[in-house]
Amino acid sequence: MPLQERQVAGLDYLNLVTTLLQRARQEDPTAGLWEAGDLQWWWRRDQHPDPANQTFWLDGEDPRAAVIFTDWGDRWGCDVLTAGAGEELAWARAFERIDALSDKPVEMAINEDDIVTIERALAAGFEATDEVYVPTWMTAAERPKPTPLPPGFELKARGDDQARPHPMIGRSGEHVAERLRECSLYRDDLDLAVYAPNGDVAGYGLFWADRVTGVGLVEPMRTEDRYQRMGLARHVLTTGVERLAAHGCSRMKVSYMTDNEASRRLYLGSGFRGSSADRTYRLRRSASER
Repeated sequence: MPLQERQVAGLDYLNLVTTLLQRARQEDPTAGLWEAGDLQWWWRRDQHPDPANQTFWLDGEDPRAAVIFTDWGDRWGCDVLTAGAGEELAWARAFERIDALSDKPVEMAINEDDIVTIERALAAGFEATDEVYVPTWMTAAERPKPTPLPPGFELKARGDDQARPHPMIGRSGEHVAERLRECSLYRDDLDLAVYAPNGDVAGYGLFWADRVTGVGLVEPMRTEDRYQRMGLARHVLTTGVERLAAHGCSRMKVSYMTDNEASRRLYLGSGFRGSSADRTYRLRRSASER
């Protein structure tokens, strides 16, 4: 039976892309760039109102492939996602849609070992950038014990501290709490923030427990500049990983950019192990210039 094509928007998109990425991770524990939690985190920025930017191919009601365009404001992100079928259909639609989105640059992340996809992107006019991310993994059995906080600082889960504004509003917008609540993998006991003695948000971390795949994703992590080098990030990370394990996650994942030495030291120093890197490729030219 041929795959059926479907274009969806809004929460229908969010549910389908979550199921697709969970299926892909169940079929292969290491393949692919993204976890379902990654695209749920992106939901805060783009609720995908235009169905033309999300095309899925389904076997009955089972999503097997998709091409997703995420509006990041100054650029489009393009992601081809597959779970065992529909790859060529998705890539053909991706390049077709790119031609219609000539208003701003288009970017895609590609694993540096994926020579076939790199060649495909270069042939379409994409160029490699210096933006490189390194995914790192750790099993639950390898997790370190939570480290202590400095005196006067306090760790709070969002579920225990609803009265204060969400700590991520400054970088993720005033509706971030509302958007997160719409995500099936979000748990407010895994949405952690550290508060300084004066009440400032000193740092935060969001942890996504996917019980379908057993993967716990760390995304994002942040320590404000004036509170760095105090052990706050390590406390948030080790506490969050401990909570992911308690929620049944057997493997943990977090990524860092190669130009962020502090993040590299934090994650590798906490027991995460790097895998092959993902590089961003960018198409700057409009369709008429190609």
